[in-house]
Amino acid sequence: MKADIRVALAGNPNTGKSTLFNVLTGLNQKIGNFPGVTVDKKTGYCALPDGRTAEIIDLPGTYSLYPKSQDESIVFSVLADPSNQHKPDLVVVILDASNLKRNLLLYTQVADLKIPVIIALNMIDLADKSGIKIDIDLFAKRLGVPVVPISARSIKGIDKLKTAISYANKIALQEESIDVEAIAPHLIAQIQEDLKIDNPYFALQLAHQHETVKFLSPEENARIEMLEEQYTFNSQKAQGAETIARYAFINELLYDTVKKPETAQDESLSNKIDKVLTHKVFGFIIFFAILMFMFQAIFSWSSYPMELIADLFVWVQDKLHQLLPAGPLTSLLVDGVIAGLSGVMVFIPQIAILFAFISILEDTGYMSRVTFMMDKLMRKVGLNGKSVVPLIGGFACAVPSIMSTRTIENWKDRMITIMVTPLVTCSARLPIYTLLIALVVPNRNVWWLFNLQGLALTGMYVFSLISAVVVAFVFKLILKGRERGYFIMELPVYRMPRWNNVIYSMYERAKTFVFQAGKVIIAVSVILWVLASYAPGDRFERIDKKYQQPQYTKTLNADELNRAIASEKLESSYAGVLGHVIEPVIRPLGFDWKIGIALITSFAAREVFVGTMATIYSVNGSAEKMESVQKKMHDAKNPETGQPVFTLAVAFSLMMFYAFAMQCASTVAVVYRETKNWHWPAIQFAYMAVLAYAASFVAYNILK
Repeated sequence: MKADIRVALAGNPNTGKSTLFNVLTGLNQKIGNFPGVTVDKKTGYCALPDGRTAEIIDLPGTYSLYPKSQDESIVFSVLADPSNQHKPDLVVVILDASNLKRNLLLYTQVADLKIPVIIALNMIDLADKSGIKIDIDLFAKRLGVPVVPISARSIKGIDKLKTAISYANKIALQEESIDVEAIAPHLIAQIQEDLKIDNPYFALQLAHQHETVKFLSPEENARIEMLEEQYTFNSQKAQGAETIARYAFINELLYDTVKKPETAQDESLSNKIDKVLTHKVFGFIIFFAILMFMFQAIFSWSSYPMELIADLFVWVQDKLHQLLPAGPLTSLLVDGVIAGLSGVMVFIPQIAILFAFISILEDTGYMSRVTFMMDKLMRKVGLNGKSVVPLIGGFACAVPSIMSTRTIENWKDRMITIMVTPLVTCSARLPIYTLLIALVVPNRNVWWLFNLQGLALTGMYVFSLISAVVVAFVFKLILKGRERGYFIMELPVYRMPRWNNVIYSMYERAKTFVFQAGKVIIAVSVILWVLASYAPGDRFERIDKKYQQPQYTKTLNADELNRAIASEKLESSYAGVLGHVIEPVIRPLGFDWKIGIALITSFAAREVFVGTMATIYSVNGSAEKMESVQKKMHDAKNPETGQPVFTLAVAFSLMMFYAFAMQCASTVAVVYRETKNWHWPAIQFAYMAVLAYAASFVAYNILK
């Protein structure tokens, strides 16, 4: 889509920038990377009142133009680099109306770059509720820019903001906040002259950041370095002088334009809540109680819709077998593709409920409190509070969580976080755990309140966090780094969750899970069906002849005969041969050759395990008697002992294996992308494989 104007959204974290981006662009957005760096770039399109189209770029949140992470460095690069393809025509700076003093520092820096600016005064409703009175006309006059009061959460003032964007000036008219040239007059003047720059603040920023920005030539870089030495420029002192000058301007501005009550109600209420929720003892108890409630809900609330989906797939498979002519194509469609997909689709309710809870915790501001509480614990194992964000995010998916480690400045902390994040139980493991727990853990309550299956699932999630912490401590002793990690985080005011955002998050995440897993499942199911439906040489013909003999036809009924033939054919197929090859290695873990096939296929993605079991047991089953995969696995018997295949020991051995094994190609790829070196994903894959085998072996031998 071609845009008539490019608009960048800039602001501090927790100012509602991403909410405003979603409101302006709706579903018309995409996520990629800024050229040359692995930093998320969210862009979207917005129709303006004058008929034009605006391209909206959501810049990473930052407190100032002096970056402390790779994400934050992008902001200056996009705004200041004249050759950057994403350089905006206009910047909308989002300010939190209830916290203007902190937010205005970034605004004054952006304004001094002399790009046309509009201020979106967000959360104006919360400011009013807190008794904060802002003279918006005087505020706008003093700054020399349009100021639009909005509430992105309740979609108020958005039309006025779009109108302001439509009629924004093409040249920067904002008032100067400080005398930039007074900070380093001779150096700024010389850089302007040598590099042909007409903006003194851009010249000052180059003096600070010339070593990290990528748009300067080696000659320009060397020239700035030489000028810094010539004029004895001290970057830290200059930043300090600039910050003091800016806050002097901000204090004067706010004194004239903002009237505040003695205490802000919302903030004091948040502080009162925090005394309980972030308490050093009760805080952790409440957090684990919330986790337990989440996993109880995942089992209890999802049971009915899951039964409906399972019954629907059984009915579809049954009808297709009746309607379509018997043959390889029908078997491929019904026993391969549809059976494999059913194994994933049945878990949509559980995935949706998990993401609903995560969205609510983030939206209310509670997730930030969890990060704050865990900081002290994280430091003891070689991490810092910022590591908690990827670890908690790992409950959803390790891929975006590993990408979010870019905000961790300390190299050692970041590497340890990357190495342990895949240990946290992600949504791809959820179908495996719930399937296996439902097979071996009774569906009954203990102490009238807790469901046993929910407790088992909670245990797996808590176990994954403990494992990540223990492994992090080991890496702390192995990896060497001299930098000191630090943790700075602002705790947002508690707010009610935006229910439309929660519902949208449920829909989007469930859709992403189904489509991403679905593509892999279909491919694997087709390959697996071929491997399970054909055999080397004339093995299938020999099996058919064997079961035509009187000792079988007279002693077995039609159902038993078909089941015996199907079972022996599966064992003699290419899939069976492959399973038998690895069976000696996995036998000490309690796994048979069928589970071995699932372990191999799920190296692409963990959730493929369920689809593989569905395909294997559909190929192995009777076409006339379609059953859900859970029932087939429950009824599966060991041919040698006659005992169930999936005992308590085998189920927990499998869960231990999947708790540790790195069976996700996407995670391997993103670790390489973030570390730029194959030896890190190789080390990660190897240590997780060793842990998976050892944990599985111990679990099986204790429980059997």
